[in-house]
Amino acid sequence: MLAASTTVLYLLLFAGGFTLVGVWYSRRGHDSLEDYVTARNSQGATATILTLLASSLGAWILFAPAQAATWGGLGAIIGYALGAMSPRLVMIPLGRRMRELIPQGHTLTEFVITRFGKPMYALTLLIMMFYMFITLAAETTAIAKLVAMISPVPLWATASIVMGCTLLYTTYGGLRASIFTDKIQMIVIVPLLALLLVLGWKAVGGAGPTIEGLQANAPQLLDLGDPAGIKAGLTFFVAILLTGLFHQGNWQRVYAAKDNRTMRNGFLLGGLMAAPVIFLMGLFGLAFVGLGHQGDSSVALFTVITPRLPDWVAIALIPLGLSLVMSTADTVISAVSSIIAVDVRRLAPSVSRKSLMMLSRWLVVLLAIPVLLVAAQGYSVLYLFLLADLFCSAAAFPVFFGLYSKRLTGSMAVISTLCGLVAGIALFPAPGAKPQYLLESFLLAAFVPVVVSAILLRTKRTRTHFDFSTFGRVIRSLDD
Repeated sequence: MLAASTTVLYLLLFAGGFTLVGVWYSRRGHDSLEDYVTARNSQGATATILTLLASSLGAWILFAPAQAATWGGLGAIIGYALGAMSPRLVMIPLGRRMRELIPQGHTLTEFVITRFGKPMYALTLLIMMFYMFITLAAETTAIAKLVAMISPVPLWATASIVMGCTLLYTTYGGLRASIFTDKIQMIVIVPLLALLLVLGWKAVGGAGPTIEGLQANAPQLLDLGDPAGIKAGLTFFVAILLTGLFHQGNWQRVYAAKDNRTMRNGFLLGGLMAAPVIFLMGLFGLAFVGLGHQGDSSVALFTVITPRLPDWVAIALIPLGLSLVMSTADTVISAVSSIIAVDVRRLAPSVSRKSLMMLSRWLVVLLAIPVLLVAAQGYSVLYLFLLADLFCSAAAFPVFFGLYSKRLTGSMAVISTLCGLVAGIALFPAPGAKPQYLLESFLLAAFVPVVVSAILLRTKRTRTHFDFSTFGRVIRSLDD
């Protein structure tokens, strides 16, 4: 185990390095609010692929896929991998449609309030902010726990260093800084992840011992036809697919892409490249069971490989974990900043660009305080993550059907979403309870709004239909 002082020094060194790179890159041209929020039409295909991949691969990949494999087997891993890929693919037609309807758009909430009005906007904003808060808290908790496994550094110290450094360059440079540092962080992530996989393969003695152990003690984990595994995989797929559509960071990158073709290629390849990484990380969960390990399955990867690896690998885990966390955290911070800037501009159009940028920066800093408090406790936020997934599942159809249907009204969208929430919550497990009907809960939340919307459209005749040209007239550049 590394000394605490040495580990803190490494944390400051690596996290500070990313911060200096982000600030250096953003030292010019950060007075434009429009550029700060969207970096519109500025990123090529390579940059789009790398930033989407970096923002997808958070520190959770070191914990969650392996843990899922310990109880869901290959089916859970496959569902997890496909679920991580699927939002990127679905975002391609949705992003193209959004760019066509709202060429000067910025946020998903901006679309919702214009299309559906304030009640649906408030509901969508609540869902998005809750989801992004949980994401940020989970990532910060993950890096704090990772460091605590290799050194006796207090959780609050790691969380503070990581959050402080990420806030510095992201609030200073906005989306451009986030995208640029994502590219740098991918240069760190790819070789270190490859090294971790190679060393992990050697540490477990290849596939043979794991397969033999599973066949003897848990053969269902290798069975792709196992009902429990199939159900687990479907649960992950549905939850992650619909939740990813409400991450504002994805919508920022829709507009940051140079054109529709760049956006399509970036999201397609970014999604396809994320899936095999999730799958490979999940295999460590099978090794955990197959090699007879006991205890906390959330750290299955480290339980399997750490005892057999040299000490220098523990040092390499620090920049790997920091890169994974900061690439995800800066995406969330930039996303929240964009929502604040756009919504405050709408509520107070007379506020100057400089004041608006300053306000968005400081409000994000204030919002980071409860994230730090949660991360310092080391709580598991899995239950809250699942709850956020449920909310997103209920709102998905009403929100995105509004991109195509002129007849769906704001009241219909609210009613459909609330009906989906009620149906999903009815089967949603209580805290600490066995998630026996979790898949059914997500499916009800996702499909009840479809049925309710169809019924309302069939029975409620509206005299006026929404005019999609309204978007172009109402939503303009933030610098205007």
